[in-house]
Amino acid sequence: MPTKRDVTPGTASGLVGLTSDEAARQLAVDGPNELPTALRRNIFGEAWDVIRQPMLLLLLGAGLVNFLLAEPLDGALLMAFVVVVIGISIYQEHKTENALAALRDLSSPRALVIRDGAQVRIAGRDVVRGDLLMLAEGDRVPADSVLVESANFSVDESALTGESVPVRKVSIDPSALAAAMGRPGGDATPWVFSGTLVVKGHAIAVAKETGAGTELGKIGAALRTIAPERTPLQREIDRLVKVLAVVGVMAATVVVVVYGLTRGDWLSGLLAGIATAMALLPEEFPVVLTVFMALGGWRMSQKNVLTRRPPVIETLGSATVLCVDKTGTLTLNRMTVQQLIADGQTHTCDDRELPESFHTLAEFAVLASPIDPFDPMDKAFRELGDRYLARGPHVHADWELIREYPLSESLLALSHVWRSPDGDHFVIAAKGAPEAIADLCHLDNDQLAILTSRVQDATSTGQRVLGVACARFDATATLPAKQHDFDFEFLGLVGLHDPVRPGVADAVAECQRAAIRTIMITGDYPGTALAIAEEIGLEHSAGCITGRELEAMPDTELAQRIRSVNVFARMVPEQKLRLVRALQTNGEVVGMTGDGVNDAPALRAADIGIAMGAHGTDVARESAALVITDDNFDSIVGGVRQGRGIFDNLRKAMAYVIAVHLPIVGMSLIPVFVADWPLVLLPVQIAFLELIIDPACSVVFEAEQIDPKIMDSPPRGLGEPMFGARVLTIAALQGFSALLATLAVYLWAVLGGQSGDVVRSVTFATLVVGNLALILVNRSWRLPVWRTVQERTNTALKWVLGGAAILLIAMLTIPALRHAFSFGPMTLSQWGVAVAAGLGGIAWFEIYKAVAGRQVASP
Repeated sequence: MPTKRDVTPGTASGLVGLTSDEAARQLAVDGPNELPTALRRNIFGEAWDVIRQPMLLLLLGAGLVNFLLAEPLDGALLMAFVVVVIGISIYQEHKTENALAALRDLSSPRALVIRDGAQVRIAGRDVVRGDLLMLAEGDRVPADSVLVESANFSVDESALTGESVPVRKVSIDPSALAAAMGRPGGDATPWVFSGTLVVKGHAIAVAKETGAGTELGKIGAALRTIAPERTPLQREIDRLVKVLAVVGVMAATVVVVVYGLTRGDWLSGLLAGIATAMALLPEEFPVVLTVFMALGGWRMSQKNVLTRRPPVIETLGSATVLCVDKTGTLTLNRMTVQQLIADGQTHTCDDRELPESFHTLAEFAVLASPIDPFDPMDKAFRELGDRYLARGPHVHADWELIREYPLSESLLALSHVWRSPDGDHFVIAAKGAPEAIADLCHLDNDQLAILTSRVQDATSTGQRVLGVACARFDATATLPAKQHDFDFEFLGLVGLHDPVRPGVADAVAECQRAAIRTIMITGDYPGTALAIAEEIGLEHSAGCITGRELEAMPDTELAQRIRSVNVFARMVPEQKLRLVRALQTNGEVVGMTGDGVNDAPALRAADIGIAMGAHGTDVARESAALVITDDNFDSIVGGVRQGRGIFDNLRKAMAYVIAVHLPIVGMSLIPVFVADWPLVLLPVQIAFLELIIDPACSVVFEAEQIDPKIMDSPPRGLGEPMFGARVLTIAALQGFSALLATLAVYLWAVLGGQSGDVVRSVTFATLVVGNLALILVNRSWRLPVWRTVQERTNTALKWVLGGAAILLIAMLTIPALRHAFSFGPMTLSQWGVAVAAGLGGIAWFEIYKAVAGRQVASP
């Protein structure tokens, strides 16, 4: 949803921007403002990529062998399975690509433009030629453009020129807009280019070229041939699959040789070998990982959390510390002026008229704010002026803004220089941190003590306090380089109130339950920070560390103090990097929020860099692994919860794959070594089982609701493997118990003198029932099956269970299908044995969950 704020139509240059209809028409003509990307494959290319997968090649090989054995029906069935698997794979791939495309659209750079007379923040891909762009420090330029207004504006064009020194830009008269764009590089030019970074000042520009027509777009044509790099976890899974594939080929070779030597039928032995290879190859692993990461990221985006790097989903579950900015993250960033303090008097802003003694303070607070404010604090000052000064002599619409002195690391104050209509003098309005304004006004120790006391009284109620000062300067003289060179007069203090976001206290409490520390970072006074900490329930008994104290603190002392201190006040962005490193020295996995250019180093250094999407700069978003679209701490905690849930479901899906393959491998191998025993699993039966396994592990478990208790456990170790000892043990025990149950039924049927077709039927039915039971018990490793079914909805589960059961019954009861799959007729008692054994084989896991649950609940 675009964010919008009203502006006065037009700018100093007389430009009013496009209307929505004009922009839509231009977008239809030019296309989206984005770089060329890799060409999307057509359906034939997608099908060919699926066919080249080992499992499909084995199915095709098995089909060819069946035709050679004069078994055209079996061969046709296998070919039909190939078509079905291709269809399922393409559907899953499209679902995954659509999710990734949605994420790319959401996380694309944003642009602030003027549309219909209002400033609107839109996706960078929606910028069109003719758009009026509002550019400020930290923004990426969204299109090749020409500046029509600028103030102290510099751009880093190194992405295009390789020159690391920022270049100064100047504006041109709008009448010269028809001139052609120049080239990147050079100082004092009016052209800015797509993809370059604004490092200083602000400006208004008119977009001239978008998409492939930009300088970056011409270079970007080469991107169409670049393949995306695989993540470390994907590479780990790839290695595992390759190892198992080698083992599968070796086992299949042994099966072919043993079968051929003991039974004398080498072609049938080849079929048995193919079946063994199919049983051993866990080709579901890479599919599961891709689907979980893509759809997991898409699901997180629905909860205001964008994942810019897929591996961060895994890291989220390991987070032990969340460092968050107070303003806008813990609070609403909707400031209102609550108190004015001047000459020892305090006025609470309400419906009463503002006393005359406070008018000058309010007047200069407004003059020290932008004419068209975007920052919530500046908006609060403008609203103060509109509310109390609109009809008096303290509004100066005819004054001209001459110069701005910005905030700096050494002085947390800014000043605006105004020229009065008579032109004989300048008026300077300054606002900033009380201590910075006191420094500008050269207050003595007694005055400073009184000021400090008043600030502490105001901040103890959670207010953010700023000082305001004024000065005059001769208009005929040259303006000084520093604010300190003006003779400022202290006017008073302004207390602003920023309400805590709803739900923040609950989110902090949830983090405490999950053994995740919350650290609050703010530029406010310690008193304000501690009052907010008290309000949200953040542990603050260890007090507060200020930025000045941090600066003087050795790294060893900081690493020690940061173990217990959760509130950091009067901080500047550059100090966040020290916090990240100190926490990481203590072995913490750190999530760090940021929104400005200076936050980028800390966001990159943190294990989980979290950028603010609503008010953050493009540089911060590019440096971060996560982008929070609503700047809400509750969304950050929700992202951690979602990340833990995704990894939990992914691990259960992988464990299910291991467990279900063990009985399949066992029943493919064991009968081979006894010449008189019939084979249970031929390639066609394994293909049928894969039609259950594939959607179960990649759709059912992915769609499983996150365990409500997921945040009641401590974070997972950052280096903890996906398959720890407990997970592997449970998966192996599940698989072996299912194998023993299936083997018991097989031996019961063989020793009972049943024909080979009937043995195959009853054993296969047991295997399928055991497979479905594995799906049910693995949905939760905490709740029993009946509670999981009762408390959690999963539409995909119903389709998989229902479809598998119907197909199994049809295959074993309809004569034509029974013959096609080489099955024999089953009696009711045999059905009962198969169902009982399939369910009983993994019933122990339900007992294990009950016992483990009681042990956790007991003191």
